[in-house]
Amino acid sequence: MDDRGRLTAPGSLLNGAALAPEGAGLGQPSPDGGLAELAAQYGLRPSSARPRLFAYIRQVWDRRHFIVAYATARNVSMYTEARLGNLWQVLTPLLNSAVYYLIFGIIFQANRGVAHYIAYLVTGVFVFAFTERSIVVGSTVMRANLPLIRALHFPRACLPLAYVMVELQQLLLSMIVMFAIVLLDGGRLDWYWLLVLPVLVLQATFNMGAALIIARLGAGAQDFSQLIPFLTRIWRYFCGVMYSLTSLPSYATLPTLGKDLIALNPAAVYITLMRYAIMWTQRAYAPGAQPYNAAKCALFNSTKNPPLQAYCHPTLLTSQLWIAAVGWAVVTIVVGAVFFWQAETKYGRG
Repeated sequence: MDDRGRLTAPGSLLNGAALAPEGAGLGQPSPDGGLAELAAQYGLRPSSARPRLFAYIRQVWDRRHFIVAYATARNVSMYTEARLGNLWQVLTPLLNSAVYYLIFGIIFQANRGVAHYIAYLVTGVFVFAFTERSIVVGSTVMRANLPLIRALHFPRACLPLAYVMVELQQLLLSMIVMFAIVLLDGGRLDWYWLLVLPVLVLQATFNMGAALIIARLGAGAQDFSQLIPFLTRIWRYFCGVMYSLTSLPSYATLPTLGKDLIALNPAAVYITLMRYAIMWTQRAYAPGAQPYNAAKCALFNSTKNPPLQAYCHPTLLTSQLWIAAVGWAVVTIVVGAVFFWQAETKYGRG
């Protein structure tokens, strides 16, 4: 360092000659006068700039191992302070099922018209909880992880996707208990059980798309996150979680459009397909399983004897439910990815 405060290299920069950027004075922009031009010349851009959509999707895919590892770590640490530990992942939906059985199965007798009601109820509670928890947690995930977002540079979509993976891992563990209950309640193990896998894949895809949408909305307004639990609670009653919608007295008087809207809402579609896969009574006693018989259908409406429901007109065919399941999954994940990506540079601002 010479007496003029300029950096010199011993034996090479005589008389205290100052270091200058390579190429300075050769017609190239100097750092003092054109940093933007210099960055553009070498193809540089701000690290926080939003990448293009398909590049962003590739970045998320490249971090798939991080998403799974992060979700697994969250799952392990979630109940570390509880004495029963991860057993609560199974106990929570079971306790919810017990409460619903007491209220709807015994007090309100919502089990009328439903064969093997305990298996029917447990399946509905477990499957709906997967979607409900994915959306509720997704609404707070960006605000809850502000320190991580501000400290590290990564695609922000990894966070809501990781939290959906947390809920999926919990569902997979609790499904062991769900399958046992179905078999103990008169279920039969057959080839239809293989349909569980595509149902889970489609539901998880839908949940990821919904979590991305809700995560962006929740990141911008905390009031929205407070509202989500109430909306999902209302949604639960329109999905047939605790009772069969077709067995309700007012269901028969609904217009066809109203019946289709209730039957085709995404949570109801995935719950119905899961029950179709693991409960033989849902296939054998479903409306339309037998040739239409007006007398037997009328007798079902009055007595709620489950086998007689098979002689009624179907509201929707099983093929239509599968089309709806695929449609909800594809549309939601595409809309969710684009919607979340558009605000990529805004997350982390608080």
